[in-house]
Amino acid sequence: MSANRAEAVSSPPARIHATAPSVHNWSLWQEKPRVISYCVLTESVAAFLTVTLLLQSPVAGSDVLILLTLLGLGVLQAELGRQVERLRRRVSGVAHINMTSVWIFAGVLVLPPALTAILTATLYLHLGVRSWYRLQNTPVWRTVSNAAVLVLTCFASYSVLAMFGVAGMADAIELGWTGTGVVGATLIAHFVANALLVIPARDTIARTAKGLFGSPMDNMLEIATLCLGALNALTLAIMPGLTVLVLPPLLILHRGVLVKQLETAATTDSKTGVLNTAGWHNQAEVALERAQQQLRTFGTLMIDLDFFKRINDTYGHLAGDEVLRAVATAITSEVRERDIVGRFGGEEFVVLLPDISETDVTAVAERIRIGITRLAVDVPETLRPIRIDDLSVSIGVAMYPDSGVELQRLLDAADTALYTAKNNGRNQVMRVGDLGVAERRLAS
Repeated sequence: MSANRAEAVSSPPARIHATAPSVHNWSLWQEKPRVISYCVLTESVAAFLTVTLLLQSPVAGSDVLILLTLLGLGVLQAELGRQVERLRRRVSGVAHINMTSVWIFAGVLVLPPALTAILTATLYLHLGVRSWYRLQNTPVWRTVSNAAVLVLTCFASYSVLAMFGVAGMADAIELGWTGTGVVGATLIAHFVANALLVIPARDTIARTAKGLFGSPMDNMLEIATLCLGALNALTLAIMPGLTVLVLPPLLILHRGVLVKQLETAATTDSKTGVLNTAGWHNQAEVALERAQQQLRTFGTLMIDLDFFKRINDTYGHLAGDEVLRAVATAITSEVRERDIVGRFGGEEFVVLLPDISETDVTAVAERIRIGITRLAVDVPETLRPIRIDDLSVSIGVAMYPDSGVELQRLLDAADTALYTAKNNGRNQVMRVGDLGVAERRLAS
């Protein structure tokens, strides 16, 4: 009995040690020097400015009351939305949707800067304590860095208010329409500053607008929460008791994000991140209808990885999955954002390229083929890390309307061209118009 008690007493410190590693074991030190430097800099600046402002500015009792109100509502909203957030993470596999801007931007408009920084840090601390053990892919340093960046974003927003000589929402109300414009300018500055400040903290900095600033849906969600934050501040300035009315629409907005991600998950191939068969067909039908109405052409590519079964048999299915993900990335990197990329199962991918000539479609197919031959896929999950290269694909090209006016007819034509390419030696692009030449070559 005493031995069991000793084990029970000694086990909690072991768990605490596992969740709170010493400084030299922090995962931050495994990041790129640029990321480490930026995180340390932003956190130091945010902490220094917060302490300095707190010492320089007296804090009124009414401000503390507003701080506690916003903090309490922020924590309550996070707790009420935990079940939805848990389900959303399970479905999408991405990190926490942060809707704290409703409370933090309201703080910008009704609180002194130092108290808004404290509000931000406390809300992120709550999110961290409640979520870290579930978000194993989101390290602690990332949450701390995000909080520091948001504190700096708030300070940038205060500078806009100061530039117009407006102390907060109460002053903006007295200015009428001018005050409305100042609040709008502050909202825009907050949105832009946050979008720009998070870029240097990323491990890999994308080159596209979507990669840098997120999808339109992400930006619309952030703008919606900022708008609710402005209305929240207006309520606090006029009738503070009605602030609680912000909670229901915010919870519904959070649930709406879940519904949208459920729709996305239903049409996305979980292994590669491109569209699945149903999702690709839905978007392709829309593209076909548009082409019919506007009398335009589009190209269809059927892409099949050569000797994929050999990869699975030699290295295992986990390695095969890594190869599929790498191939999907190589394909999407060679096409436009509006092109439709999907996986039809196994090692077969399909691409629809709207508003493009046959010559350009063939050029895109060649770029994809060459790009995949240059791939070297590292598979660290195996007992002995391996690198898989010498990959190739065969590609069949069909054009609308020359190869067919129905989607299935186009797919069949591209599929025929694909298997002609395989029979003709693999690792090549074959157009439907070249089939007769290929057949004569094979016959000879």
